[in-house]
Amino acid sequence: MDDSVYPHVDEATARRRRELAAETRKAFSAFSRQVFADGALPAKIKQLIAVAVAHVTQCPYCIESHTQLAVKQGASDEEIMEAIWVAAEMRAGGAYAHSALALRASETARAKPQGSEQSEERQTT
Repeated sequence: MDDSVYPHVDEATARRRRELAAETRKAFSAFSRQVFADGALPAKIKQLIAVAVAHVTQCPYCIESHTQLAVKQGASDEEIMEAIWVAAEMRAGGAYAHSALALRASETARAKPQGSEQSEERQTT
C-alpha cells in the first residue's frame, strides 16, 4: 500500500486513536468480534463477505486486513477471488440498475417545453 496516500497505521497512531475515544473503540472492537464470530454463517464466509464489501467500498485497509483474516479462517485464493468477482458484479449491476433513473430523468427533461426549466438550485434541492 502506498504510504503517501494510505499511511501505515503504526503503534503510535493506533495508540492515539484508542486514547481519543477509548470507550467507543472498546465497544467497536466488541461489536466487531461478535459480528465475525461463527454463527449462522461461519467466520470464513463472513470474512469473504467482508473482502467483497471492502472492494465495493474501496477501503485499502479493509481489503488488506479482511483478506488476511479470510486466509487465516481457511479461505483459498480461489474463494477470495470469487468473492471479489461477486463484488464487481454487484457494483456494475448497481450502475446498470440505476440507469432507470437516468432514463426517467431524460424522459422528464424531454417532455418539458423549452424555457420552462426551474432554476438549477431548485432542481437539486
